[in-house]
Amino acid sequence: MNSAEPTTDRVARADYLAPAEVAEALALARLAGDADGADPFDEHTLLRLRDPEAAAAHLTARAADGTLTGYAHLDTTEPAAGIGVELAVHPAYRRRGTGRALARGVLAAASGPLRAWAHGDHPSAAALAVDLGFTRARVLWQLRRPLTGALPEVRLPEGVTLRAYRPGADDAAWLALNARAFASHPEQGRWTEADLRVRLAEPWFDPAGFLLAVEESTGRLLGFHWTKVHERPGAARTGEVYVLGVDPSAHGGGLGRALTAAGLVHLRDGRGLDRVMLYVDESNTQAVALYERLGFARWCGHVNYALG
Repeated sequence: MNSAEPTTDRVARADYLAPAEVAEALALARLAGDADGADPFDEHTLLRLRDPEAAAAHLTARAADGTLTGYAHLDTTEPAAGIGVELAVHPAYRRRGTGRALARGVLAAASGPLRAWAHGDHPSAAALAVDLGFTRARVLWQLRRPLTGALPEVRLPEGVTLRAYRPGADDAAWLALNARAFASHPEQGRWTEADLRVRLAEPWFDPAGFLLAVEESTGRLLGFHWTKVHERPGAARTGEVYVLGVDPSAHGGGLGRALTAAGLVHLRDGRGLDRVMLYVDESNTQAVALYERLGFARWCGHVNYALG
């Protein structure tokens, strides 16, 4: 990606990818993730890549023999707020200008502000971003901890119980709680029913691992810990604190800590895992401090670059 020589790959833009092309892009992403130690596309992009009706643009780079050497995904849902960009280059076709050609294709295809993620904060991505005028706008930390040692005790506030999520019955109440808990979050707080439904339909979804904190006297949802298990051929199974939120009215009572602990216990005792990860914004110092007190340590960073 840092090569000064222009690539000979052909870069093309499309508003739709055929199923075979989607499979090619997913295979390229897996190769790039294995090589870099961090997947190039987040869950949001992967879901949209598999959805033929998603508002997106696609840039592909191909060698003379037709091999897919690079792919860029542009989320065009809200171009005025910023087009989301993620791209990956085949590990065997790097340092020959493919990444730079894709990035320039993104600039040519976009008509508004750009927000590009560099997962793993790869040095070549940082260099390319600087060359093209992008600035670091946001850092998302991936934290990890083992589940093999002692776990924090689950101490729920008085009058609060835990139960599993009930798909269908809890959807509306959870969406309202999620919006309150993440009112200032640029992505999570804006989830719609469609965003929830697509995730409930994913193969990894397990209602037993979607824990709800409920006020006993009223049945009101006060918080939640949605866990996830990553299973990938050839890699160790890893749990995730997928989403954890607490209603602002319940802050300060220790519910967030209790929910975190309950999810860790579920991942270890219920799913037999020995490691867990989570993502947290660097700017959310309160959450970072909580997780570090619970034994999490920084694993890697993901940087969002902005232009315009």
